[in-house]
Amino acid sequence: MSTDTLQQASASFPETQRYAKCIAASKRIRWDIDRDVIRGRRFEFDRKFMPDGLSRIDELRFLAPADALLLSQVQGRTYANIFGLVERLGADVALDLSQQHRLGDQVALEALVRMTDEELKHQELFRRLDLLAEAGMPAGYQFLPQPNEVAAAVLGKSTWAVLGLTLDIELFVLAHYRSSIDGDEALSPLWRDVFRFHWMEESQHAVLDELEWRREHARAGAAEREQGVSDLIDLVAAIDGLLQMQAGADAEYFLRHAGGPYGAQQQAAIADLVLRAYRWQYIVSGVQEARFGAVLGQLVTPEQMARIGAALAPIVAHVAH
Repeated sequence: MSTDTLQQASASFPETQRYAKCIAASKRIRWDIDRDVIRGRRFEFDRKFMPDGLSRIDELRFLAPADALLLSQVQGRTYANIFGLVERLGADVALDLSQQHRLGDQVALEALVRMTDEELKHQELFRRLDLLAEAGMPAGYQFLPQPNEVAAAVLGKSTWAVLGLTLDIELFVLAHYRSSIDGDEALSPLWRDVFRFHWMEESQHAVLDELEWRREHARAGAAEREQGVSDLIDLVAAIDGLLQMQAGADAEYFLRHAGGPYGAQQQAAIADLVLRAYRWQYIVSGVQEARFGAVLGQLVTPEQMARIGAALAPIVAHVAH
């Protein structure tokens, strides 16, 4: 894109420069699944997938080392599958948003089309990861949420709420990598590389999600914003329902293959730990991320923020237990 073209676009669309920066970054860090990420490698099953800061497995001091390793890999497989589901949603959101710019800011259109392409690539990456995990893990693992069904249910909510949820997800992806995954030499190198490359592209996606959420907020009236808050609360509750379902399946799978034996109280502690870890990973770490809190605080009233806080309180309390 020439400087003259960008200047002309900026005169009509004030945010064009920010969209253009996302395009430039996307071009600069563009990567390929086979050439750059997987590179013919397989998972190292003598290494953890999830860092303790996300998995919380170090709280289960009674686990044998081999079982702690297995539980890390179970959580890691689900972590990748959850992101595969999220990328399904993200591609749909980006595609829908691009249509809103079709007869407007062509720079924004290009940025969102590139984002759609990257989200589709990420879906493929996480599908490949599940196959690599399957090759070295015991049979019987199940990922219960159906991505197409979940995406359809989420997209049935207001655009304001969907964009808020999407930004929250993008930001906790970045926070997880920076705080827990990057530099953890105990993790499988391939697993760590996957999330490094994923982080590189999601950094631009977070910028685009914030731009689009603010644009939708400026368009919406007071009643639509109020409905957006209600829908966002509903979406978090629905995500929590999915996490409870998957945490139960993962705990059962783990106990079926763990060396053990573990008594009833220990089994209950394992199941509770997995749910607390998932609630931390996919809900609480996002809503407590400073950048998300700052944007949300600018877009909602104090009364709406109180509603959101009240809805989150039981989940936050359980994670902190």
